[in-house]
Parts: sequence; C-alpha cells; structure tokens
Amino acid sequence: MRGALFACLLMLAPTAAPAAPRSPVIVELYTAQGCASCTGAGEVMQTLAARRDVLPLTFSVDYWDYLGWTDTLARPEFVTRQKTYVTRFDLGEPYTPQAVVGGQGQTGALEAERLESLISRAAQAPAGPRISLSTSRTSVANGKAPKGGAEVWMVRYDPKPRSVQVRRGDNRGQTVVAVNAVRELRRLGSWRGRGLTWRLPEATEPGLVTVVIVQAPRGGRILALASSPASS
Repeated sequence: MRGALFACLLMLAPTAAPAAPRSPVIVELYTAQGCASCTGAGEVMQTLAARRDVLPLTFSVDYWDYLGWTDTLARPEFVTRQKTYVTRFDLGEPYTPQAVVGGQGQTGALEAERLESLISRAAQAPAGPRISLSTSRTSVANGKAPKGGAEVWMVRYDPKPRSVQVRRGDNRGQTVVAVNAVRELRRLGSWRGRGLTWRLPEATEPGLVTVVIVQAPRGGRILALASSPASS
C-alpha cells in the first residue's frame, strides 16, 4: 500500500521545467586571404559551423594587403575590434589566424586542443540577459550588468561559404574559403541593466544573418546573443 502511495505521489509531483537551450559559443576568427599560415583556418571554421553549440564568425583583416593581395572581405572596423582583444589579452600586436572564444580567451586558430578547451570553458559561463530580435529592432531585457555596463553589437554575416581565388601574394593560385564571413559590424550602444531597444539598419547585402551580441566592455566576455534568419 505504501509503495502504491509513493508511486502516486511521484506521478503528482511537479516536474522541473526543461532548461532553456544555451546560446552557442561565438568563435571569432581573425584571418586574411593573403596570409600563408591562414589557409587551414577555413577548414577549422567549417568543422565548427557543423556544430550546434558553436557560432563561428570570420573577420577578415587588411594588414597583410601589403604582401600583394587586397583582401576582398576585410573591413577596417574588424582590425579595430581585433586590436581591442590585443589589449585585453596583453598580446603586444595582432596576428593571424587568431581565434577569440566567447570573449574569454584566445589562441592560434590551428591549435585544436587549446581551441576546444576554450570552447568548453566558455560554454559553462552563466547566461546573460535575454535579447529579443526582429528584422528591424532588437531589445535587451532588464538584468544584472557587469561593472561598467556592457556593449551591444550588431554583426551581420553571410551563412554561405565565400570562395575567393587569390591571384597575387603568398597565396597566389590558391582558393580561400571564408565560413560565416562577417559583412557588417556596428556598435549599437551601451547596456547597464535597464531594458533598452534599438532600431537596426537595413542590411547592406541580401542573405545576411543578423546577430546581436551583449559583451562586457573592452573586449570582455560575451554575455548573451540572439540571431535572426537571413535577410531577403
């Protein structure tokens, strides 16, 4: 009788609500089409793109253009972002191919064991504020902000791999593939714990995916992210 009663109580007991799925870990690759040591980084990003727990983003930089090939995907603002990480991780100077994981750590993109360790560590970080995102606006909900607040960034990337045939420089004759190539990067503003909403600019190219990132200041930990479907 007591066993039947215990079983009945188990059936009636409230079950815990399923945990919300964790946001993927952002892995930022800083690379260049004219960088000879970067040719294997695209394969690393392709492998990461097949995972559901990682969002790889390729930021092409232009400081290797002097070798003879002008990077077709590079933007000055990508170099500025990378230099923020140079200061953050006390590196002395930027380098490629560099992987920055969740804003928490960095490594050479071809150092597989170190990269996987950083991804695992970033995946265990506490969840940040809730972000809602539509095609025209984004909102960051009330929550606990880090000391000094946080920065809100908009990133737009091409979900289709971009292949570029390099015709000059160290990689002459090679085809370089960029996975989730970033095409737009914009700082939307600051978040200090109070809910805020921002209007989003129209995409500069069709087919781009929009990602909104809340990140601790000066290249700190990525606290939260949200992404929307590709633009039409």
